[in-house]
Amino acid sequence: MNTEKRRQILEIFRDNNPHPETELNFSSPFELLVAVTLSAQATDVSVNKATDKLFPVANTAQAIYDLGVDGLKQYIKTIGLYNNKAINVIKACKILIDEHQGEVPENREALEALPGVGRKTANVVLNTAFGWPTIAIDTHIFRVANRTKFAMGKNVDLVEAKMLKVVPKEFKVDVHHWFILHGRYTCIARKPRCGSCLIEHLCEFKDKAYPDE
Repeated sequence: MNTEKRRQILEIFRDNNPHPETELNFSSPFELLVAVTLSAQATDVSVNKATDKLFPVANTAQAIYDLGVDGLKQYIKTIGLYNNKAINVIKACKILIDEHQGEVPENREALEALPGVGRKTANVVLNTAFGWPTIAIDTHIFRVANRTKFAMGKNVDLVEAKMLKVVPKEFKVDVHHWFILHGRYTCIARKPRCGSCLIEHLCEFKDKAYPDE
């Protein structure tokens, strides 16, 4: 895919959704950190159902730490892998309290040092909470980037590096959200909805699918 096609795709996404946002509910960097940590191998809908009950009760590092692992589990037990996630969130809260005055650090190394926080989660927090031009690669973005041929790579690190290289600066903050939403609702895994795709005419996917076929 050439530079002009990529720009056209990004301009279409921007025109259609000028201010994209995560579908996770949050009102602070800490709430976002917890929500993204809980969202691993889980849907945003399931996470929101849990955090909509959790955050009114505890939405700071100290408050969640005070719940303890068992207390936190009661709020997140409907989410996949909730046992390990509860342990990691409590451990992360302890580090935030001890080392960062209970605040979420605007620092990649410090974020990735937190239990349950990898590069993808750190990228989401830096991008969505702090406005960094980072690009977190989840399964949706990985699929869309490869399928459309926008930024091809055999693993998430290669796709991230390619995206960072080919996406112009003016689009970097928002491209993560555009690609996630596109992968979640249009360029879905099993049978992409090419007939209703905004960028179908620019996409280089060879096996496009249409409802009437």
